[in-house]
Amino acid sequence: MKVLILAGGFGTRLSEETIIKPKPMVEIGEMPILWHIMKYYSAFTFNEFVIALGYKAEMIKTYFLNYSQISGDMYLDFKKKNISKPRDFSEDWKIHLVETGLNTMTGGRVKRLQNIIGNQRFLLTYGDGLSNIDLNKLISFHKSQKSIVTISAVRPPARFGGIEFEGDKIKSFVEKNQIQEGWINGGFMVVEPEIFDFLKSDNDILEVDVLEKIAKEKKLSAYKHHGFWQCMDALRDKHLLESLWKDKKADWKIW
Repeated sequence: MKVLILAGGFGTRLSEETIIKPKPMVEIGEMPILWHIMKYYSAFTFNEFVIALGYKAEMIKTYFLNYSQISGDMYLDFKKKNISKPRDFSEDWKIHLVETGLNTMTGGRVKRLQNIIGNQRFLLTYGDGLSNIDLNKLISFHKSQKSIVTISAVRPPARFGGIEFEGDKIKSFVEKNQIQEGWINGGFMVVEPEIFDFLKSDNDILEVDVLEKIAKEKKLSAYKHHGFWQCMDALRDKHLLESLWKDKKADWKIW
């Protein structure tokens, strides 16, 4: 199965970083979050990626164009004008980097990739979220549901603690409780080619114009994931992911 990654948005809520680079190129531990996502899928042997580009597409193209040349160790002999790499750091990846329009909505980007996806089941996710979802279990669940789309339902990490009262007096402060948060679409979707029947134009928003229609036909399933999930919506999210990576607590690092 091909892995389609939506990587064309403006990332305005992370403007401190995205004013100079697209959000998928924002780094976690000196590597773009897009790289982390691809490494995760690759750990499950999914190695063909279709990346939907938009905002600052040239930076993503340049990164992958140079990736195999600049990754890993390098030996230079200036006198002999020789450059060599002691170890090969190239990944077992095939990557389609596709311009899907600067202002195209998420559903429209998927529609534009129909000719590459073809009449096959595919995996779909966003270029700004990390998780430790078991992709094999997700796919098995999807097959058992006979749905057009299965999303990974996650509970967003709680941002605030709470207060317990006794009358008008404060009894105690309570820790953040993720269980109290509602379920949301965390990406990491499994999709049948029938989705293209619901996609009409560049203005289609995947979550509103497409998934809601599929849900009404009872063809949308949710795989509930209780483990780690974190998107990178704002600078605080980047700092959190950075700290997890630095402290070797990155649950998504399974390679």
